[in-house]
Amino acid sequence: MDFLKRLGFYLIGLSIGIVFLMVFFKKKSEETGVSFCYLPNCRTLKDIRSKPLVYSEEVQELLKNKTIDSLDINTFLFEGDIDFGKSNTETAPCKTYVIEGMVAEREATLYVRNCTAKALVERISYE
Repeated sequence: MDFLKRLGFYLIGLSIGIVFLMVFFKKKSEETGVSFCYLPNCRTLKDIRSKPLVYSEEVQELLKNKTIDSLDINTFLFEGDIDFGKSNTETAPCKTYVIEGMVAEREATLYVRNCTAKALVERISYE
């Protein structure tokens, strides 16, 4: 059997296997609610979401004045983009992350301090 024929059979088998795995993992994730987060942005946001959120006085004032809603903060934690260049990830007990996203069709930045037991939403700035 020549090389091109073997390569063709290999590629056909590989594509069938990939399709099978995609169907299998999609079904498994729908049943159990498991998500696969391998990229740093996704993993960090998932870690922040897994902890209880605590709001600073400044953010509590914004929530009280209804300038921002807790759903907006939740949207940041699901769809935001972390700017690792501006974030301070070198501190030992708590790391500060800068999360950029949209709030009410305006660009905003959320500053979150991620500690081992909780996540503190420090402030929100609009651009």
